[in-house]
Amino acid sequence: MDDLAVAIGLVLVIEGLLWALAPRMGRKLLEAASETPESSLRLAGTLAVAAGVFIVWMARG
Repeated sequence: MDDLAVAIGLVLVIEGLLWALAPRMGRKLLEAASETPESSLRLAGTLAVAAGVFIVWMARG
């Protein structure tokens, strides 16, 4: 569970840095996401979760 807490913290740091450094690009990405069908967003989210689990599984070996 400690690894999960660290991973969530790192995600928040990275996301915060992206918003701090490029707010205009973030706004454009949000606008594009709002026009994307839910099924596509759900598939992208599922693939991101699968990739994240795979990376953690390989790293923790």
